[in-house]
Amino acid sequence: MVLDHDEADDLVQEVFIKIWNNIEKFREDSQLYTWIYRIATNECLNFLRKKKNRYFIPIHDVQAELTQKLEDSSYIDGDEIQLKLQKALLKLPDKQRLVFNMKYFDEMKYEEISEITDTSVGSLKASYHHAVKKIEEFLSHD
Repeated sequence: MVLDHDEADDLVQEVFIKIWNNIEKFREDSQLYTWIYRIATNECLNFLRKKKNRYFIPIHDVQAELTQKLEDSSYIDGDEIQLKLQKALLKLPDKQRLVFNMKYFDEMKYEEISEITDTSVGSLKASYHHAVKKIEEFLSHD
């Protein structure tokens, strides 16, 4: 979601600190995996929101910054279609990108995503459908 591995490492550290500090609050209403994934998801979305708000950066400038990081990244092996897909993902709103990543890359079921994001399955299906359409449109025009 953040594309910068240093920022991702910082977020992972923050997630594990939150887990450590709040493990006694885990009520076992869901799986531990789901609870941890929800914390990670919220931390990631909060990070992106703070970044936009802190620097008063318009969304297209954040996308440009992330695109530049993507192009400069040593973790992307230069595969052109992979780079195009990642650029298309950057055009999506954060929530759609999150749903797409969880469904497509993490191969999660809608029910799992629903537990993590506290969003209805129907809404998730619609978000995923819209994300796929936007990605297809981006790839066909690029």
